[in-house]
Amino acid sequence: MAQPKKHALIVRGGWSGHAPVEATALFIPFLEENGYDVVVSDELEVYADTDVMARTDLILQCWTTGSLTPEQLLGLRSAVESGTGFAGWHGGIVDAFRATPEYLHITGGQFAAHPCDTHEYPIDLVPARGEHEIVRGLPATFTVVDEQYWVLSDPGNDVLATTTIPARDGDRWPGPVTVPAIWTRGWGAGRIFVCTPGHHLPTLEVPEIRTVVERGLLWASR
Repeated sequence: MAQPKKHALIVRGGWSGHAPVEATALFIPFLEENGYDVVVSDELEVYADTDVMARTDLILQCWTTGSLTPEQLLGLRSAVESGTGFAGWHGGIVDAFRATPEYLHITGGQFAAHPCDTHEYPIDLVPARGEHEIVRGLPATFTVVDEQYWVLSDPGNDVLATTTIPARDGDRWPGPVTVPAIWTRGWGAGRIFVCTPGHHLPTLEVPEIRTVVERGLLWASR
């Protein structure tokens, strides 16, 4: 007997520099192959649609900057608290809706800066979390060529991987700063997954990042 399909909602838009259409399109076949009906919205108003949100098992958001209305925030928050998974990468999830503290509280992190332009840097798995299903079997350290996000983060996050930002001549901070790069968290009955690499399509096609995002989507889903 066929299993009932799950429902994934992709919400994409905002700043075009993060290629929200092309980036999210990379993962639609994966979701469909894993039994999801996929609905795509290019409007934030979908968050205020109670019928859509009530049947959604997973939200993949790629929406950089922008703002939420109170009704949209309520719809998103209520869905996550009720068990809908919420997932994304880079600015599409942690540089969204900067003026809405309640949204930042849900995601557990906020982009602060990328001190260097796109460059090669390491992602280090947290040794104690190496058996988590999202990162299990991956190299302890792997590299990406991307913007290296300095994020402000919540101590309630389950950090699976970090990255260390060096202090170069002329920088204002006194030494290397290690920040979360991949994390999960719970919010009510919902699960949240964040991967900070993902500025452009080549990063999302790095095998380790592709694996992390695909596993993260399935992990977060209801």
